[in-house]
Amino acid sequence: MAKKKPIPDLHYLYEASVQGVETDLDFAARIFKNKRKRSPSDLREDFCGTAALACEWVKRSPKHRAWGVDIDQPTLNWGLEHNVPNIGKNPGALELLCADVLKVKTPPVDLVMALNFSYCVFKTRELLLTYFKQVRKALKKDGLFVMDIYGGTEAVGTKLEPRKVETFTAADGTKVPSFQYIWDQAEYNVIDHHVVNYIHFKLPGIGKIEKAFTYDWRLWTLPELQELLIEAGFKSAEIYLHDWTKDGESDDIYRRRTTYENTLGWVAYVIGIK
Repeated sequence: MAKKKPIPDLHYLYEASVQGVETDLDFAARIFKNKRKRSPSDLREDFCGTAALACEWVKRSPKHRAWGVDIDQPTLNWGLEHNVPNIGKNPGALELLCADVLKVKTPPVDLVMALNFSYCVFKTRELLLTYFKQVRKALKKDGLFVMDIYGGTEAVGTKLEPRKVETFTAADGTKVPSFQYIWDQAEYNVIDHHVVNYIHFKLPGIGKIEKAFTYDWRLWTLPELQELLIEAGFKSAEIYLHDWTKDGESDDIYRRRTTYENTLGWVAYVIGIK
C-alpha cells in the first residue's frame, strides 16, 4: 500500500489561494499617488499573518518601510522564516509586531492596509469604530486606509466554491504541487450578518484537508463601512469596484464607483481618506 504524500505547509497554500499582494500594492500606490501627487513610502499591514504584503512592499524600493501587525506569534514566526529573508538588502526596513490592532502603536505611515476581510472579526459597531479610530491615528496627515470586502447575491447565503491552483514555486524556493482550494460559506445569519466560513484544500495523493482555516465574522456592508469611517473622523470614504470580462470574470481593474449593479459575487476596495 502506497504511503500518502506529506502535507505541504498550509501557509504556502493559503498565500497562493487568497493573496494577491502585488495587485493590492499596485492599487494602493496608484490611488495614493492620484490623491496626494506623491508616492507613498511607509506602510502598515494589519492582520498581516505571514506578512507577505509588507515584505513585498519593502522589496519594491530602498525608500520603503513597513510594519506588520498580527496577534498570532506562530504565524509571524513563519513569515520571519520564509518571507522576510527574501526582502533582499533592506531587511531593517521591516518590523513585525505581535500585538492587538486595537492597541498597537507604530510610527505614522502613508498607508494602512487591512485585507482579506480580516477586520470582519470585529462584529459590533463599537469595536469596528474603535479600530477605525486607531487606524486614523496611525496615518500621516495625508494618509490613506485601504481595506477590502466581498458581497453579492451569493455572499449572503451558504455555498461551496472550488478553484484549482496550479503548481508553483514559493518565494523561498519551495515547490508546491497543484491543489484545489475550496471556499466554504457554511453559515449565514440574515438577522445580524454573522457568518462562518472555512477554507478546505484537496491535494492529489493526500486527499481533502477539512477546515484548514476558519473565519467567524460579521459580513459588513459597504454603506456601514463608509458611515463608520466618517464617524471615526476620516474626511471621506470611497468605494472601488471592478468590471467584468466577456466570460463573466472580474477584469481586476478597480475604479471609483457611486453606483454598481449587484451580481452573484464581487470584491471591493474601501478607502478611508484622512
